[in-house]
Amino acid sequence: MAVGVFDLFSVGIGPSSSHTVGPMRAAAVFAAELASQGIVDAVTGLRVDLYGSLAATGRGHGTMTAVLLGLEGREPELILPQEVQDRLAFFESNGELDLCGAKTLSYRVEDMILHPLTVLERHTNGMKFQVTDQAGGVLHEATFFSVGGGFIVREGEQDAAQQELADSKQQLPYPFRTAAGLLQHCTASGMGISGVMFANELVSRSKSEVRDGLLHIRDVMEESKNSSLQRTGLLPGGLKVRRRAPDWHARLRLEDTDRDPKFWQEWVNLVALAVNEENASGGRVVTAPTNGAAGIIPAVMFYATHYTDGMRDGTQEAKDDVVVKFLLTAGAIGVLYKEQASISGAEVGCQGEVGSASSMAAGALAEVMGGTPEQVENAAEIAMEHNLGLTCDPIGGLVQVPCIERNAIAAAKAINAAKMALWGDGQHRVSLDEVIITMRETGKDMSSKYKETAMGGLAVNVVEC
Repeated sequence: MAVGVFDLFSVGIGPSSSHTVGPMRAAAVFAAELASQGIVDAVTGLRVDLYGSLAATGRGHGTMTAVLLGLEGREPELILPQEVQDRLAFFESNGELDLCGAKTLSYRVEDMILHPLTVLERHTNGMKFQVTDQAGGVLHEATFFSVGGGFIVREGEQDAAQQELADSKQQLPYPFRTAAGLLQHCTASGMGISGVMFANELVSRSKSEVRDGLLHIRDVMEESKNSSLQRTGLLPGGLKVRRRAPDWHARLRLEDTDRDPKFWQEWVNLVALAVNEENASGGRVVTAPTNGAAGIIPAVMFYATHYTDGMRDGTQEAKDDVVVKFLLTAGAIGVLYKEQASISGAEVGCQGEVGSASSMAAGALAEVMGGTPEQVENAAEIAMEHNLGLTCDPIGGLVQVPCIERNAIAAAKAINAAKMALWGDGQHRVSLDEVIITMRETGKDMSSKYKETAMGGLAVNVVEC
């Protein structure tokens, strides 16, 4: 199907959509195929190969354990953090997994075969699954690629998937893959970008389903923030990164007793940090459009529902209306990045994750603040233009440094980009499409050291312990 808002905003667990959610989803698909073919009982051997970035930074991103969870048949949208912790403890102590939830196999993380210097043709995040019978015969095998944002593609099905995507677009009242095409629909229909996206979503869902689904996404984002505010101490993984969100929240509640506008940036920073600390803890978050960038859109949406005109004392229904419009607009802009470039840090660097999220948030904020479609497009362009070239070099392969602070910085950029665009008339020299293509080409030219491989940048220049 055509990429929609609920593809870009999906519920999963941290710390990475491409390294945790995607691999778990792929493994779950493989497990489901074993079950549907009725061959689970015949399985006596399992082989898992991880390639490229999955192998290079998989330990810090929880890739290996995510694969084990997926092979047990668990889905990233449904599994809860405590359930994850319980199963990880079981894997560690028993060295076994329940294949498809039906067959106990002796298998540990250490049994996975890693190929950090081998990149398969389709994408750097490649993984192969194979099961064999007692005689060593192959019962089933498959290769998948985790292409960012929790999206997965199966080897050999790329052309079919592209054709399905093209066919499904014909069912939409307003199909688009470029910002220019999106703006044409706005002009012809007289609707804003959120209106065009809403009309497209109605092809597969009712009005109430779209609205309720988007408000559920908002609620999960809120739960992520609130859960983080209850956690203290150090983030897991060995870097000894201290959680800041709880202390910052306590201080803000003392200093800002009446939601003074002068504290808006401190609150935006807090939301971004809190959500990304929850992600770094393996908690439940929303891909927005990825886990590594999960704090930006919630933070800017917080600004939209607390600091824009009428929202300070607005009703809950009014705030809900803003959330729906915000997420529809952000989703429409996210489609442009998914269609024309990439949202995978392992493919184009962090400009594809934090950069695209900042762009999506900027355009969404401009829309809810009354911007024209041209001003919304301008806001999205400004935000990405000033995230071009952003590298993905997390220390220790953990989504902590520089990822958490980077979300807060990008949220502030998004707000500033929206305000700059609203002070203009929508006419500008560089188009959003040109910036997206530039991002894609920059990603191609970027050294692999700076694309989530832990081979360059902060990942090698900062001592981990």
